[in-house]
Amino acid sequence: MFKQQRFLILILALFISLSHQAFALGEALSEFSDKIGESVDNIGGSVGIGLTATEIDRNADIALKKLFKTTPAAVKLSKTAKAILIYPEILKAGLGIGGQHGEGALRINGKTVAYYNTVAGSYGLQIGAQSFGFAMFFMDDASLKYLNSSDGWDVGVGPSVVLVDEGMARTMTKTTIENTVYVFTFSQGGLMAGMGIQGSKITRINPKK
Repeated sequence: MFKQQRFLILILALFISLSHQAFALGEALSEFSDKIGESVDNIGGSVGIGLTATEIDRNADIALKKLFKTTPAAVKLSKTAKAILIYPEILKAGLGIGGQHGEGALRINGKTVAYYNTVAGSYGLQIGAQSFGFAMFFMDDASLKYLNSSDGWDVGVGPSVVLVDEGMARTMTKTTIENTVYVFTFSQGGLMAGMGIQGSKITRINPKK
């Protein structure tokens, strides 16, 4: 049942992406997009697609510890970051049209203060499914305020976001930290290159305890 729910949210995300891309076709498609968006909120916005707050926190703990163990740059950023939004697992699937979904915890001073999901759709010759995680380090109050005040943050609009790859991670120092949000994408094998999150929509959720 849980897997069926996650694939359902992916399908809904695809319709959102398609309807947004086709917005120029008319008001009817815009209304269709709103209805699909409401469906996503009803299914996943309030209860987190089946994951409880305890489960999200447990998964976030494991993912963050592994990231810190394998990536010293993440440890450096964590010492001055205002907050860290950690998504332990993003499920990405597609067959010509793709989509992805995941749930994460926003940590301030090591404590969870809120929960967020992320949904995205994409085009491309892709087939199959994969999973990965990512952590967003908010380095200033302005970027954190933007996240908290947004009714769904479309990544790519608002605060500047930098994807940290292995090369940047090796050379990162306090003097090179200039941007507002740094993102590490990772899998079981460590940091991942080329796994962008541009176009993802991040929305606050209220999972069951």
